[in-house]
Amino acid sequence: MDVMGDKATLFETGRFVQPSGDEEEGEIVAEQAAEELRQRLAAEAGDIEAMSVLGAMLLRRGDLDGAEPHLRAATAAGDRAAANNLGVLLHQRGYADEAAGWWRIAAVAGSSAAAHALGRHHRERGDEPAAEYWLRQSAEQGHVLGAYALADLLEHRGDPDAERWMRAAAERGHREAAYRLARALDLRAGPETAGDNGVSPAAEAEQWYRQAAARGHRRAALHLGAILEKRGELKEAGRWYLTSAKDGEPRAACALGFLLRDAGDSESAAVWWLRAAQDGDGNAANALGALHAERGETQTAERWYRAAMDAGDVNGAYNLGLLCAEQGRTAQAEQWYRRAAYAGHREAANALAVLLLQGGDEAGAEPWFSKAAEAGSVDAAFNLGILYAKRGEDALALRWYERAAAAGHTEAALQVGMARLRDGDEQEAERHLRCAAGGGSAEAAYRLAAVLDARRPPASAHELGEALHEKTECEEWYERAASLGHRRAQVRVGMLAAARGDVVEAARWYRAAAEAGSRNGAFNLGLLLAREGSEPEAAVWWTRAADAGHGRAALRLALVYARRGELAEGQKWADRAVSLGPAEVAERAARLRDALRQELTA
Repeated sequence: MDVMGDKATLFETGRFVQPSGDEEEGEIVAEQAAEELRQRLAAEAGDIEAMSVLGAMLLRRGDLDGAEPHLRAATAAGDRAAANNLGVLLHQRGYADEAAGWWRIAAVAGSSAAAHALGRHHRERGDEPAAEYWLRQSAEQGHVLGAYALADLLEHRGDPDAERWMRAAAERGHREAAYRLARALDLRAGPETAGDNGVSPAAEAEQWYRQAAARGHRRAALHLGAILEKRGELKEAGRWYLTSAKDGEPRAACALGFLLRDAGDSESAAVWWLRAAQDGDGNAANALGALHAERGETQTAERWYRAAMDAGDVNGAYNLGLLCAEQGRTAQAEQWYRRAAYAGHREAANALAVLLLQGGDEAGAEPWFSKAAEAGSVDAAFNLGILYAKRGEDALALRWYERAAAAGHTEAALQVGMARLRDGDEQEAERHLRCAAGGGSAEAAYRLAAVLDARRPPASAHELGEALHEKTECEEWYERAASLGHRRAQVRVGMLAAARGDVVEAARWYRAAAEAGSRNGAFNLGLLLAREGSEPEAAVWWTRAADAGHGRAALRLALVYARRGELAEGQKWADRAVSLGPAEVAERAARLRDALRQELTA
């Protein structure tokens, strides 16, 4: 309830400032004592205003017995500020109904503070119409607490007029009103929407958060920090998080910890996470658990994950499941995943389904995949697609692949692209393959390159003195896939380089593919080396390719050994080429084998 009234404004002056030292504090105390003595002497001389001010001073100091006679005397003489303060005194003593009577007298006499107190009194007793009447009287007279209390009442009812009064209170310096106005604006629309004043609700919300935070509102400082962090202004965000955290806001301490961790200062981050976790912040407890898990301190990690769970953070149970799964404690992992999944944690539901599927329980896994996917888990949607594809239910599989792809899942986009290629819908296939390739899928980059490659016209004959052809888009995608380790793409890039006459580049890519196990890469590298006069080294790579099942490589080896006069070895590789094929190679190898056999038996 308000202390003081309209006439008694002593405590609204600038004289009572925060002391900066013992000497200044002594001076202020002495000044207060002198002021009280002056008011007391004036009151004893019959000065009604002095009685009111002296009563207010004693009330503010907590001397109810000393204040009451002065306030009653001033009230009896018609001082409305004294009537308001007498109501405050009686309310503090527990005489709420008698207090309301004096507030009514003061409010009728025009005291906005008394009208506010009377409105609060009626609201506490459930009489909202009377509360609204008196709070409106107070607010319309410019009383900041009256405006805020009226806004709170109207907001409770869902009255759109609440924002007008909340704004009025905020504009007059009420920090909670500024914070609540900011929250309402923040939740209303995105930054692209302009308000009536041409300023977007998001931008205006930031202004009010800033005002409330500057007045010491810790939650406003937290929200302001979050806005600045999202915008990339990390230094200022950190300052507001620090301000809020020092004022006791655990969520700000947690957010500050993440900022410090991202800046590479894990030790300082742990200090703030510990502070937040001890104040009951589950997210901070999870962060501490993850930090200790990374350090291999699994027992400490488990303790913090349990603390997070006890704080009501379902991520704690999920993280416990992950920790147990990493340690091979499958039964316990399943138990924690189930707990989190039943609480609605979608990634826990997906992890549980994966665990069940790995254990051979496909029937048990499917409903958890479905539940997680329906709740928005992209990985679960993809896994559900795999499950249906495995059963041959291609239409259902494609539906879930498309859902995951729409949410940015790279491998799902690849699967959709391949399905569209099979259906002959090249345009849709290209769109999905581009998404997957852009997401880093080597296979998607290769398949996209192949689609583009099939479309390009045949290369024109290269004339002497003509500039070499620039790389096409399909070549760039082949190279992207090749750089990601795709063996067929590496072979293709090598072929394109060889066609341009760049033997060194071709050899580099063929060798990369061959060393990764590509038999075509090994065969082509052998051809390149043979043309450059390095047939012994070429034979090494052809041997590797033939051992991997490459028929042409086996035929080349047969020819090499035949030329060297090693007829038996040549016959052996010719036999191998016949068995490996393809038909054209098998036919040539059979003729060579027969010729070698005749030569051996001659």
